[in-house]
Amino acid sequence: MRHLELKIPPPLVALLCVAAMWHLSKITPGLGLPTELRWFLAGLFVLVGVALDLRGLLTFLKSGTTVNPLKPHQASALVVTGVYRHTRNPMYLGLAFLLSAVAIFLDAPVAWLGVAAFVGYITLFQIKPEEAALRRIFGAAYREYCERVRRWL
Repeated sequence: MRHLELKIPPPLVALLCVAAMWHLSKITPGLGLPTELRWFLAGLFVLVGVALDLRGLLTFLKSGTTVNPLKPHQASALVVTGVYRHTRNPMYLGLAFLLSAVAIFLDAPVAWLGVAAFVGYITLFQIKPEEAALRRIFGAAYREYCERVRRWL
């Protein structure tokens, strides 16, 4: 399965998960949560997701390192400031929050499988290969960072 490593851009993986979540929600019963509650909760998750994505992206841009998730070997700086003090993968975490917003809005418990699929796929085929590349580039500094900061939350 190594042929899937660093091949599909994470936003595209998220969109594929949204499509699957939507289709699954149409063939399974929902919880019946009030529409206003779903909008409110989904909105909160969207705000958190967008904030994480933007803060992660802006911190990368400010540091001058690559933002291309398919080419982690081009990293020129180890980013450990800002939101990266709390999570090693804020942009992927942000996408997971956005997918959670979709699951909440769809009101179908089975839609949460899309969030789980995203986290599993991204961890296996994106994050772990990125971590290997960053260990090669930054050595002990990256290993120490990994000891201090969790992968997701």
